[in-house]
Amino acid sequence: MTKLSNAQIAWRAAQDIHDGDYVNLGIGFPEMVAKFQPPGRQAVFHTENGVLGFGEAPAPGEEDWDLINAGKKAITLKPGAAFFHHADSFAMVRGGHLDVAILGAYEVAETGDLANWSTGPKGVPAVGGAMDLVHGAKRVAVITDHVTKTGAPKLVERCTLPLTGVGCVTRVYTSLAVIDIEGGRFVLREKLAPMSFDELQAVTGAKLHLDGPVSDLIVPEV
Repeated sequence: MTKLSNAQIAWRAAQDIHDGDYVNLGIGFPEMVAKFQPPGRQAVFHTENGVLGFGEAPAPGEEDWDLINAGKKAITLKPGAAFFHHADSFAMVRGGHLDVAILGAYEVAETGDLANWSTGPKGVPAVGGAMDLVHGAKRVAVITDHVTKTGAPKLVERCTLPLTGVGCVTRVYTSLAVIDIEGGRFVLREKLAPMSFDELQAVTGAKLHLDGPVSDLIVPEV
């Protein structure tokens, strides 16, 4: 199956961040979004461990390990960056001061429910700040492969894994499509041109709905 790379999914998600948005990026794959700010737009990136205004990762060998994000990855600072207490960082989250949170997922339900912190009884719990983020940010988006490593759908009718949040996700960027969650439904907005609607539906665990034309999902080589 032809699909987008993680970097291409991150690039597509970055295109929907507005100039001046305050943005939190989830640990791991979502951190890549910081690399792909569109020309003329600049987000202000926030990390739960107390930094506002960080930039791209430093070049290998140029890391300052006193400057890290919540995922313990080295970061650089933009002019005007600020440091603050962990409690103040979460006050920003819980106070509704973040415009966007972009997170990874194990499962997303058509109702907007998100499961992204535990794979079940044998998994290692790692909820971090995700439960605060999904209900504190004004908009919650997910970036993810469309299916699991075993080919099972990640977009489902109901989540079977422990929930991070209920009814919180509004848009999902996958390796195959861009899908909005509206009125308890998955609404298809963009898909890879070579893939038919029926082929996409076959690897999606809930019904896909159409609400107007579906655009081709076009991304550069990144």
